[in-house]
Amino acid sequence: MATLNFHHLRLFRAIAHEGSLTRAAERLHLSQSSLSVQLKTLEAQLGHPLFERIGRRLVLTEAGQIALDYADTVFTTGEELLSTLEGRAPGPRQILRIGALTTLSRNFQLQVLRPLIGRKDVELIVRSGTLSDLLAQLRALQLDILLTNRPVLRDATTPWRNHLLNEQPVSLVGSPDWAPFRFPEDLETVPILLPSLESHIRVAFDAVLERAGVRPIIQAEVDDMAMLRLLARESGAVTLVPSVVVRDELASGVLKELCKLEAITEPFYAVVLERRFPNPLVRSLLASLEIKSSQQAAGH
Repeated sequence: MATLNFHHLRLFRAIAHEGSLTRAAERLHLSQSSLSVQLKTLEAQLGHPLFERIGRRLVLTEAGQIALDYADTVFTTGEELLSTLEGRAPGPRQILRIGALTTLSRNFQLQVLRPLIGRKDVELIVRSGTLSDLLAQLRALQLDILLTNRPVLRDATTPWRNHLLNEQPVSLVGSPDWAPFRFPEDLETVPILLPSLESHIRVAFDAVLERAGVRPIIQAEVDDMAMLRLLARESGAVTLVPSVVVRDELASGVLKELCKLEAITEPFYAVVLERRFPNPLVRSLLASLEIKSSQQAAGH
């Protein structure tokens, strides 16, 4: 079996980080033609193209992204070896890049990350953003997994896979001093805080009220669950929210559940892109989360 040429791997890493053969050649003080030949040698040895050219840009292929992750680990490990012999630094770590909707419950995100938090062999990179931005990053292999509260439609060009991790009950919550709450009739006289119109639970809630002929007094519409949680605590108003968002406030008595809406739930998904070389951490994380989800369902 041929031995991997680490010199070629180091050159590839420089090209990948520079994003340009020309800039990498200048940085390494090599001719562009020499660098190109050594890159082709590495690609031949690995059996996969590592870059594709889009316009004037070099873009990593899926195999290229995998190779870069390993190259970063290899050379970072070498640097850590020197540091370790000086009495510091941990061992090599795997990298998992997670994207999460900006509006997604922080408590839910923490539940997902908990199996990996504190592992010395894992480095987590967590990015927040809009669904379109995060899907673009997932498509470009800049993310390994995307956390969202809605499934992503699969098509012929982008084979997304949606993994349903959990479904959380939705409740109306409010001050612990609140008198017995009558749903839905009290909403005709009591102001309410609601998620924005883009929220799945808001659409379902509006449909319930429309069937009941109730027009709520909307005090605020909020698309960020973290802000909705803060407003629920500070305003004293009735708030529509998944119970996981205000779990700590319910446990401590800062808020109380006024009414559980059995017909409405908030789903939570992990979305991944079908890849020839999936990050092994994704498989193990999904397995642990889906086992936990099935156990919770059995408990109910």
